[in-house]
Order: sequence, then structure tokens, then C-alpha cells
Amino acid sequence: MCGRFTSRKPEKIKIDGVHLSDLEGAKPRYNIAPSQQILSVIQTGDGRHALYLTWGLIPSWSKEGNGIINARSETLLEKPSFRDSFKRRRCLIPADGFFEWKKEGKTKQPYYFQMKDESVFSFAGIWDTWKNDGKEIISCAIITTTPNTTLSQVHNRMPVILHSGDFDTWLNNEVKTDELSDLLRPFPDEYMKGYPVSTNVNSPSVDNSQLVEPL
Repeated sequence: MCGRFTSRKPEKIKIDGVHLSDLEGAKPRYNIAPSQQILSVIQTGDGRHALYLTWGLIPSWSKEGNGIINARSETLLEKPSFRDSFKRRRCLIPADGFFEWKKEGKTKQPYYFQMKDESVFSFAGIWDTWKNDGKEIISCAIITTTPNTTLSQVHNRMPVILHSGDFDTWLNNEVKTDELSDLLRPFPDEYMKGYPVSTNVNSPSVDNSQLVEPL
């Protein structure tokens, strides 16, 4: 799964069709957690837009309003919670690193993963709009897949990371879902690195640069 991630340098986010003015309010984040507002890019009939979505997908038909933070790539078309969003409402979620936890005895050791050049990338996401009693929540989930070699030493899942050349395909609602399977694979291992970090990341209230420093 993917339960925490970072956006340390939002000023370096570059996605065609998204104006820097749309990123107003973006600030460095070192411990982005579920239920928080996260920067996302969607594409509608009038172009691309950067906006803040609630992390935790709430299907439009949900009665309870409970959010789901991750969607397994293998079951996107099987799960009613994800099927319609995968077909019609895909998004990019910019990031520059993420955390996973490795079980070590009775404890869990957090690890931080990023690109070897520490560049910004984007997760593949889906989104939906939920309305109830006059309340509206636009929410999203990060899609996960099987891990590459670097991740497999720590966890059995990893977020789907898209190559920048695939952004247009992912956001284009005219593209059929059966044409997207090649995008939902583990990101090439040779571009990534990971290392153990402080357990302070376990607390969503802690958000500082020390969280991504190697132990």
C-alpha cells in the first residue's frame, strides 16, 4: 500500500497544461497522510486543473462516506468502488518520495523511497465526487501494484508511478481502460533508492525535513 508520501519541492512540479498559478498555496510537505488535502491534477472538458483533493476515495454512491486511500491495479475493473472512476476520472498525484513499513519482529521500521536523482514524479490516481446533505467532497485514491526489487525487500505493494511521457494517456478519458495495463506496472528498479528513516513519521502531526533523513 501507500500510506504516506512527500512533496518537498512543489515548485519543481511540471505538468503540461497546468499553470503555476494553479499551485498557489503549495508548500513543502514531509508527511502527507490519509484524509488530508493533497495536490492533484485532473483533466476535464476545459483542460487540466491542479486542485486539492481529499486523500481517501469516497465513491459517489457511498452512504457512509468512508474513504479508501489505495486501489489495487489488479481489481480496478472488478471493484464497484473503483470501476467508474478508473474509466472516467483518472488523476495525477505529484510527489517526490513515499514511505513503506517493514515488519521486523514485533515492530515496523519505516523506509523512505524516492528517485535516485530525487526528482519529482507522479502517482497514478483515480477520483470521485461525493455529495450528501449539502456537503460535497472531491476525493482520490492512489493506485498500487506489485513491488519492484527495491520495494520487495520492504513491502509486497508499491504505488504506481507514471513516466512523464504517459501523463497524456493516463489523463485522456477517450483512452480505453484495456490500453492502460502497461502503465500499471512496477516502476523500473534501477531509477529508485530507499533507506530506513525515523519512526517519527508514524505520527501524522510530525511534518519536517528530519523525517526523510537516513538513519
